[in-house]
Amino acid sequence: MKVSETATADTCQKRQPIFGIFYSVGAVFRSVLTAASEDKVINIDKKSDVKVAIGGLGAIGLEVARCLDAGGIPGMALGAVAVRDQEKARRNTAAFRRPVGLVSIDQLGAEADIVIECAPKAVFTEIAESAISRGRTFMPLSVGALLDHSHLLEDASRHGAVIYVPTGALLGLDAVKAVAEGGVNSISLVTRKPPDGLRGAPYLLENNISVDNLTRATQVFGGTAREAARAFPANVNVAAALALAGIGPDRTTVEVWADPSVNRNMHTINVDADASGFTMSIQNVPSETPATGKITALSVIAALRRFTATLVVGT
Repeated sequence: MKVSETATADTCQKRQPIFGIFYSVGAVFRSVLTAASEDKVINIDKKSDVKVAIGGLGAIGLEVARCLDAGGIPGMALGAVAVRDQEKARRNTAAFRRPVGLVSIDQLGAEADIVIECAPKAVFTEIAESAISRGRTFMPLSVGALLDHSHLLEDASRHGAVIYVPTGALLGLDAVKAVAEGGVNSISLVTRKPPDGLRGAPYLLENNISVDNLTRATQVFGGTAREAARAFPANVNVAAALALAGIGPDRTTVEVWADPSVNRNMHTINVDADASGFTMSIQNVPSETPATGKITALSVIAALRRFTATLVVGT
């Protein structure tokens, strides 16, 4: 491992921007010209409840909505929800303490200070634009879609909006962000999932790769994080988050394995950097949607707490 002998005052100047824009996963995306200050993310006006709108009410969105409705995050309230099936949404929220406002996607940003995206990739940009065009905070879960829509970062800078990426199903992005302020030799991700967690992914369908009836672990993909995000848009958003926290989507490498011997979604990160070298692994219990771990919704809830917290821990 190559280790720098000294830390210089201009270490942070060496980091190269992605999309021509500096960024910070788990915090904000920063424009080269107009930096979004940290207090814009953390110190929201606490005189009134912060309104949160959610695009999509699946396994993640519903869990977050329940927490907000129950008053689980002091100083925050559920403002509105946009869904494809409003009747199903009414059934799922029938036990909520307060009626849930059901709005169209383009109205999400008008109803809240923070807009969370946890919907199919097909409506990603519509949800994003609803928040960003109004200068709101946009929290995407389909992180891979950001790699194909870099203009959203420029739009956010122009409108004074903030894009806040939660850690999601990964771990240790604070450490990855820290070492990326200096020299980084390599960052890799190995993902292992039960076959059900990968079934139906575009890459598998396009390449006639079947994960049915497997008897042993099988590597079904190898490539960059950018390629992985496109190949598995609903399965490997962790690759995009890791890439944005570290050295970018074209230098971050990814392997995806279908493994019939595991019953959890497993991710292992390997980092070789000037300041540190480390390996981190996480084993996530799948939610009712096999491709998504239960921890993802909890990560969103933890991220929301930062907006109104008096004490904030972590980078």
